[in-house]
Amino acid sequence: MSESNLQKATLGGGCFWCLEAVYQQVRGVVHVESGYTGGQTLNPDYDSVCTGKTGHAEVVQIEFDAGVISYRTILDIFFAIHDPTTLNRQGNDVGSQYRSVIYAHDSQQRTIAQEVIQQLTKDNIFDQPIVTELADLPTYYKAEEYHQNYFNDHPDQGYCAFVVSPKVSKFRKQFAALLN
Repeated sequence: MSESNLQKATLGGGCFWCLEAVYQQVRGVVHVESGYTGGQTLNPDYDSVCTGKTGHAEVVQIEFDAGVISYRTILDIFFAIHDPTTLNRQGNDVGSQYRSVIYAHDSQQRTIAQEVIQQLTKDNIFDQPIVTELADLPTYYKAEEYHQNYFNDHPDQGYCAFVVSPKVSKFRKQFAALLN
């Protein structure tokens, strides 16, 4: 892997534990980190983000080898593992911190994201309109250490067993060719 092939993607699709658990299993993904971005509060923490008052979304920042996996494929996975048609919610997780959002790191990522959303819309993949926000990456904050690698460290925790695990299973079936 060449350093020049390393890129980052920052995505919010509900609880960051779900996205982290999926992307950690993708071939070409070098590192996944849970964090917060898109809000107005400096140095937010989990408790303040959960109030919905900071404006931040729970996100994952994915470092990947573009020589192995493309940004477009990263987005294909993203749209398959969450519901991009529900505003400020994923399942029982409700609030702007759980919004569907793509934070572009550059103009090329923004263009690719727009193309993917347009194609999904044209192909009528979802029954409702896609409400995924597309924005340039603002200041990103790493989440507290206890949120990192959460599903792998706590597979039997209630939320992980009943929410994260089924999403991971669905991903593994749908994207078997992309598994590590």
